Amino acid sequence: MKLDVINLDGGKAGSIDLDEALFGLDPRADILHRVVRWQRAKAQAGTHSTLTRGEVSYSTKKIYRQKGTGGARHGSRKAPIFRKGGVVKGPTPRSHAHDLPKKVRALGLRHALSAKFKAGDLVIVDTLAMAEAKTAILARQAKELGWKRVLIIDGSSVDQNFAAAARNLDGIDVLPTMGANVYDILKRDTLVITKAGLEALEARLK
Repeated sequence: MKLDVINLDGGKAGSIDLDEALFGLDPRADILHRVVRWQRAKAQAGTHSTLTRGEVSYSTKKIYRQKGTGGARHGSRKAPIFRKGGVVKGPTPRSHAHDLPKKVRALGLRHALSAKFKAGDLVIVDTLAMAEAKTAILARQAKELGWKRVLIIDGSSVDQNFAAAARNLDGIDVLPTMGANVYDILKRDTLVITKAGLEALEARLK
């Protein structure tokens, strides 16, 4: 499995052999779904909360006498049937995270990489190094390369000039190798990986 390597100017910089264990799998939607669902559940704040009958601020005085009114008997206005009363069995703050085996998480990342390769949306670049942090220069290069909604994965760290130049560009996101995840990969139209990032991914997933 060979793929051409380009540089940021669009010129060719040779070719590279891709590991079939990472890019040659037949993507399975069920595995990708499990990993994305695990990621989104873990990211959910879980701060939703309602006030119960014991927490609402209201008088506990009996509304009216028990008998003789012709209406139903009532005590406190904190009862759930009244407006501004307590909520019965409402949501409380909790974590939505659930467990997912590490092997399934790693497999999901491999399937996400394979899905991008199979769709023809994988690009390998030589390096992200820029002489100066100029957003205009990167914007021009991205336009020439046809990058609109793109995720770029670099090695253990991202070139500071490139990260600064990409910070204000809508549609371009940059992550180090350890930040690579299924949700971000699938969310973007194009996946760009540097040669250093490719080596780090192979070391991480093998």
